Amino acid sequence: MDLEILEDILKTEPKFRLVQAKEAVFKQLVNNWKDAKNLPKILQEKLNLFCPLDISAKLFQSQNNNSLKALITLKDSLKIETVLMQHKDGRNTVCLSCQVGCPIGCLFCATGKLGFKRNLEVWEIIEQALFWQRYLKKTSQRVTNVVFMGMGEPLLNYDNVLKAIHILNDQKGFNIGARHISISTVGIVEEIKKLSQEPLQVNLAISLHAPTNELRSKLIPVNKKYPIETIFKTVEDYVKKTKRKVMFEYIMINNVNDSEKEAWKLVELMKNNYLYMVNLIKYNKTSMFRPSSSLTIQKFKNILEGQKINVTERYRFGQDIKAACGQLAG
Repeated sequence: MDLEILEDILKTEPKFRLVQAKEAVFKQLVNNWKDAKNLPKILQEKLNLFCPLDISAKLFQSQNNNSLKALITLKDSLKIETVLMQHKDGRNTVCLSCQVGCPIGCLFCATGKLGFKRNLEVWEIIEQALFWQRYLKKTSQRVTNVVFMGMGEPLLNYDNVLKAIHILNDQKGFNIGARHISISTVGIVEEIKKLSQEPLQVNLAISLHAPTNELRSKLIPVNKKYPIETIFKTVEDYVKKTKRKVMFEYIMINNVNDSEKEAWKLVELMKNNYLYMVNLIKYNKTSMFRPSSSLTIQKFKNILEGQKINVTERYRFGQDIKAACGQLAG
């Protein structure tokens, strides 16, 4: 699907035709223009020829049916992955990719092993959400939440990610509330500063994963450019401007970053702001590392909670189809 040329095709048509076309795509969720009954037949045929709506995807479903993964083939034959997580409370969260591969190279992430191919265009980001919106329509459901936690670093594709968020948020688009949209970053401080100026109440998540520069630089090489103290200074300014809570993601890796010593160092980082929260994530197998035991995670969590740190433990979705955090590899 390539909707970038839609406006060009319709620029000689009355203005209301573009409104009708977008309504067909985002509200009626048609996958063939001939089903857009609000458009004349000759225009349907023209749009099918120059702007087809099909999305080339292969679907994988987890054994417990709470998550699905789609492998999407782009127009240049490169592939990306996107995930749907279905919660017991009725929420449907979509995890979107923003790059083919990733330039960051985190040691615990399968995407980083691919290297970086290119940024995704706006419509390549949007078609992931559209794929799941069409899928959920079959059961009279819809996408309720979006997380930019798939393949790639969102803030290194800042402009296209923000344009996609505006479409996701737009009442004439997906009509998803900004507070139900989250961006995860390793801490690209220049773009965090820009994000703090945006008139959008999206959620910010920082992929921290270690409480010291020495350890974090081993796991996330870009920490040498964006050390922890720089990230926290930027996040502190972000919180002052936005008054928004910030989540710090922390993957629990056996005998790497899960000791009581690391827990206490994390307490020191987190205790200065009540709008900070920690999200503990049991490591999903992608490389030579092993996940922390449930007992170790509980001890780590107890230390944080004992110091009044806001802490949650992420439920693990889609391990059996390699759709869990850090496993997306196209």
